[in-house]
Amino acid sequence: ENSHRYPAGQRTTAGINRVFVTLVVLQSCPGTQPSMLNVHLVPHTHDDVGWLKTVDQYYYGDRNDIQHAGVQYILDSVVEQLQKDPARRFIYVETGFFYRWWRQQDQAMRHIVTQLVDEGRLEFINGGWCMSDEAATHYTAVIDQMTLGLRFLNETFGECGRPRVAWHIDPFGHAREHASIFAQMGYDGLFFGRLDYQDKARRMKTKEMEMLWRASDSLTPPMADLFTGVLPNGYNPPDGFCWDQLCNDAPIRDDPQLEDFNVDDIVKRFLNVAHAQSEVYKTTHIIMTMGSDFQYENANLWYKNLDKLIHYVNAKQSNGSKVNLLYSTPSCYLQELHNANTTWPLKTDDFFPYADDAHDFWTGYFTSRPALKRYERLSNSRLQTCNQLEVLGGRRSRKGLFGEGGSDSMREAMAVAQHHDAVSGTEKQHVAFDYAKRLAAGWGPCQVLVSNSLAALSGSDAPRVYCENLNISVCPLTESSPKFTMNVYNPLGHAVMWPVRLPVNGTAYGVFDAKGSPVDSVASREVRGHKGYAINELVFQVQAPPLGFTTYSISLLQNGPPPTPLENKAPLSIQNKFLKVTFDPDTYLLSSLSNLETKQTIKLSQNFYWYNASAGNNAESRQPSGAYIFRPNSSTPFIISKMIKVDSNAVLQEVRQWFGPWVTQVVRLYKDSRQLELEWTVGPVPVGDGLGKEVITRFDTNIRTSGLFYTDSNGREVLERRDYRPTWDLKQTEPIAGNYYPINSRAYIKDKDNQLTVVTDRSQGGSSIADGSLEIMLHRRLLYDDVRGVGEPLSEPGEDGQGGLVARGTLLLALTPPEKAADLHRPLAQSVVLQPLLSFQQGAPQSSSQLEFSGLHAALPPAVHLLTLSQWDRESVLIRLEHQYQAKESKSFSEPVTVNLQKLFSTLEIVGATEMSLGANQWKDQMTRLDWKTSSGEFTNLYDPSPWDVTLNPMEIRTFLLRVMQH
Repeated sequence: ENSHRYPAGQRTTAGINRVFVTLVVLQSCPGTQPSMLNVHLVPHTHDDVGWLKTVDQYYYGDRNDIQHAGVQYILDSVVEQLQKDPARRFIYVETGFFYRWWRQQDQAMRHIVTQLVDEGRLEFINGGWCMSDEAATHYTAVIDQMTLGLRFLNETFGECGRPRVAWHIDPFGHAREHASIFAQMGYDGLFFGRLDYQDKARRMKTKEMEMLWRASDSLTPPMADLFTGVLPNGYNPPDGFCWDQLCNDAPIRDDPQLEDFNVDDIVKRFLNVAHAQSEVYKTTHIIMTMGSDFQYENANLWYKNLDKLIHYVNAKQSNGSKVNLLYSTPSCYLQELHNANTTWPLKTDDFFPYADDAHDFWTGYFTSRPALKRYERLSNSRLQTCNQLEVLGGRRSRKGLFGEGGSDSMREAMAVAQHHDAVSGTEKQHVAFDYAKRLAAGWGPCQVLVSNSLAALSGSDAPRVYCENLNISVCPLTESSPKFTMNVYNPLGHAVMWPVRLPVNGTAYGVFDAKGSPVDSVASREVRGHKGYAINELVFQVQAPPLGFTTYSISLLQNGPPPTPLENKAPLSIQNKFLKVTFDPDTYLLSSLSNLETKQTIKLSQNFYWYNASAGNNAESRQPSGAYIFRPNSSTPFIISKMIKVDSNAVLQEVRQWFGPWVTQVVRLYKDSRQLELEWTVGPVPVGDGLGKEVITRFDTNIRTSGLFYTDSNGREVLERRDYRPTWDLKQTEPIAGNYYPINSRAYIKDKDNQLTVVTDRSQGGSSIADGSLEIMLHRRLLYDDVRGVGEPLSEPGEDGQGGLVARGTLLLALTPPEKAADLHRPLAQSVVLQPLLSFQQGAPQSSSQLEFSGLHAALPPAVHLLTLSQWDRESVLIRLEHQYQAKESKSFSEPVTVNLQKLFSTLEIVGATEMSLGANQWKDQMTRLDWKTSSGEFTNLYDPSPWDVTLNPMEIRTFLLRVMQH
């Protein structure tokens, strides 16, 4: 039975059936031969939710001129073939596709499929909406997309539909945080296809293709331990044994009276392959992936030949052969590895960067399509806000003043965007447009919901507009209105201070907060390349309460002529009470950064450069740079300009720098800010000279880094990086590209006194090539395809469809002593991920409306982050609380912290709470995982002081289903 059919707390049948179901799953595994080599044949299809075609084109089998692939036919055909023989097995992975197919099936077909699932003949593996990318994704969105897929499987098939194995066969390198997430979701193991060619060669020699991955430095083992296996052939069948309609291998011709009888040859070749594979794995069980991209559209071809292969190979046992073939699944294979009762090597770092040959490092996609990467991150913030306001506003949010709203389409669009050919930037251009269009369309119903909810909570029924083009200084309401109101909703569990920049046409404005107090503001000449009609930009700082909103009223005081133009003579320094930045008097580049509180100063210069992308025409290798692969022609990048033009704003602490016609930057210090903001604008990248360009910004300091730098894993734990691999002797063949790592939210360099931390607003690639230096790749425009299947050069057309993409973003810099750094960068990075949502109304606030609101009784403790707050069903709300510090990272905050669930929310009465797995598809106290032997210590657990008190240890995430009543 399935726990979601019962409200939290009523767990009667769920518990009894748990044991029974586990037995059924094991019983459904085929028998093996203990004294033989058992070959587990796993029929599977790898179905990208978008790559060369859009997700819908793949589902329907449309545009087969691009690629022959139709997922609906695959599922039709597989289900038909599975019914013909109870021994046959199939695994399915991408719930986003299965969900589309299931909705179109009649009751009779649904009954057949449910029976196949119950009998273990069709098994769901991985189970997320998609198979997420691991380098460019943020953990919040990964957890969300997994939860969406797992919930559908749970509500459709109950316990037998719950995946037990994670299956990341195609992502291009593997993040430690993903393994930690899978472990916390209750998975027993993870299998993947791609790892570095040098790593693979070493593991094959030492029989370490399977290991225990300890995926956290903070969580007590085995909480984040995950058994991990590397598949033998990527995710393809062994050479010569592919029997799909897309393949050209000979079928098994087993009638001796017909020509070309080949059974003996096939059996012999297969036995050779099996024996060779068994030489590099540890047990008497090996796995073979029988399938590949979009295979099994005519499943009869595969199954007919696999049936024969099993029959003829096993027939040799009567002549003394010790090889046994069986239809199997990854979870049945994993069960046999567990039964082998052996010890496994331990892995504690990650699997980045990934190279499949000496000059072929897949580190370009860390930055590819920077605007899509930013839009995905922004969309995540909007989805979390939408989810929260659906809970806080109650039923009136879904159906209210502004119509019917909802979060489903935004949730599905975000889930699809996590795919390893979506946010990764490795899809065709028309598919990238489709992902962005889905996110925009998903925001529509969410916007209605947010408007309904804010109207219900504030009592103000005036229409709201959401100026989504503030990044290009466009907002018709603020540009034209003499009096308007701005609502600031803060999705964080802590109060936030945030700079706001609004395009306006007046020269002086009165800005008042919710209490009627005036707020410092300045209308200065608009300095960004804008598309609208505004001549000025109104700048002020807002403060918003935790999980709530506040209101500002803004009125025009003076129209008059624009203020005096910007001064061309820029100051040699800007400062506030916390930081001071100096500029070189000759070049006007940054020259130093000082923290005035801690009396620290470092030399800091910054410039923009581009690596010339390889065109693939040199003697060493034919590999060009492309969407996936970063391969610079030289280790020395070209400087864009040594001397720059600057101007400054007399009123604001900011300096604008021109590095050339396609690179500009604004250096800003806000009044009460402990971080320096660098707003960069890059593009269109010129390629008229026939040279592809990979654009970086580089910070050079006098910090003594000893060759080390640090990057985060999917926005959570930080890993130490250097030109080195902990698990093998690296032969470095690409000194730049082979030392690039994904940065999801932060990177830093440090010595014993100083730490320079950079917080990013999207996923990017970066490195420290020389001591004291940190570089981040911002944009790429290339002229050649990198021969990994996408079939297009990465050259985004930009807004006008011709000139090329302009990308804009911010980097936030902090200088601190190393032991104080996390206290600043942890909350700062969360505030960049979950940004305040601004909405605008014409005129003054309505007299009866509530101008300020917080959904919490009090701000959460500094170490606690509210990761999830979303409506689960009519009575229940899903909540995740996270300890946002690593162990030993912060003297103040790397300690256990306790939160009381009943005292959290101001508008919700909590009448029941049940803890769940991270994926919210099992009750936590019924979550059992296989245990694995390694040379490690025992596991201890801290218990909560009372049922309502929840204790969080560093980096721990706890998930609860709350039964609530709205006040």
